[in-house]
Amino acid sequence: MTTCLEHKDLPIVNKNSNKDDQYHCRFCSSNLKYTFVDLGMSPIANEMLPENKLNSMEPFYPLHVYVCDQCFLVQLPEHQNREAIFNDHYTYFSSYSDSWLKHVKKYVDMMTKRFSYSEKSLVVELASNDGYLLQYFKEKNIPVLGIEPAGNAAQVAIDKGIPSLVKFFGENTAIELAKEKKSADLIIAINVLAHVPDINDFVLGMKKLLKPTGVINVEFPHLMSLMDFNQFDTIYHEHFSYFSLSTVNEIFRKHQLKVFDVQKLESHGGSIRIFATHINNSNELLSDNLKNLLLLEEEQGFRSISRYLGYQDKVNSTKRKLLDFLIEEKSRGKTIVAYGAPAKGNTLLNYCGIHTDLVDYTVDKSPYKQGMYLPGVHIPVYDPKKIFETKPDYVLILPWNLRIEISEQMKEIRDWSGKFVVTMPALEIF
Repeated sequence: MTTCLEHKDLPIVNKNSNKDDQYHCRFCSSNLKYTFVDLGMSPIANEMLPENKLNSMEPFYPLHVYVCDQCFLVQLPEHQNREAIFNDHYTYFSSYSDSWLKHVKKYVDMMTKRFSYSEKSLVVELASNDGYLLQYFKEKNIPVLGIEPAGNAAQVAIDKGIPSLVKFFGENTAIELAKEKKSADLIIAINVLAHVPDINDFVLGMKKLLKPTGVINVEFPHLMSLMDFNQFDTIYHEHFSYFSLSTVNEIFRKHQLKVFDVQKLESHGGSIRIFATHINNSNELLSDNLKNLLLLEEEQGFRSISRYLGYQDKVNSTKRKLLDFLIEEKSRGKTIVAYGAPAKGNTLLNYCGIHTDLVDYTVDKSPYKQGMYLPGVHIPVYDPKKIFETKPDYVLILPWNLRIEISEQMKEIRDWSGKFVVTMPALEIF
């Protein structure tokens, strides 16, 4: 394991004096001594509130993110267990984004062509949600299996005819499936690795479920993009970890899996998709894409602790600029609303302390969120048609990664000279 020695004179920012109280890296178990960013206290980002719960006690937990100075995994300590987050009241459903459905359909077409999957194959998706992706493999008559811990999301997939297990994935689940002769030709984990508190158990499970020549695809927001484009709102309690390619490569190698290829993606503001297989599978050679991105991360210092320090200043600057804009425009009598109720939006609003005094309401296409209130800030969520009823001066797009899709859907706000606002990577009004 690579250890950087140049940080020996840098200040220790985890001030826990009792060694037993220190947080430990979820991958390599080293003590976490360095802060990556501290976003204060925040509620669980997807815990939407019904009106009758607005006066009830609402738990807040630290959004204090650390970076390990041994393996360079950026991570949030597990303040809330996964069972409490991914329950039968989970409010995120993947199928409500048209652009996301196009993204995964394109992915299915690409993978089917590249690896020749057929009716004799088995595709397993981890955190399969409402069947948004597996439905496209099913259309090609390729057998599928979804594994999804949120019962309400899994039921939607089952209603679509997609076999789904309601459970968390790890080594034990993999062993059970392998005994049932359900080893996978392809294992898909899109935007799930960050949600896993026990990374070693999860990756080991993938290894045990994978056929000898099988392929693993893991897609996740790239830490390089988070830092370069100041995407701090993607930090919330569901996301336990934030990954560079080099750290993921190290995690997989520990469990006798090799990453052999990588693709850069535009989704979620800049993601990467890795291809992995058993380390002794000689059919798959390391691609130039992989070698080049690993080299780029090394050149940019992602194997050095100093690369991760000082990020807090960029975050604070974004907060001040957004608040200055909102306060000035409200003082001028302008009306401001938001579009979307994503987890990232709740991080932003709670960190900045933005309530209905600055943003009147938000809207969302998902009927599961309409009529609810955002956690912490208690901003109400309506159907998108409300924007055309109230005709606000500004619409703050909270899921900024969907700005093109949303601004096109809501383009009629131009009829009354309305404007859109996004905060990432910098405050922009258009």
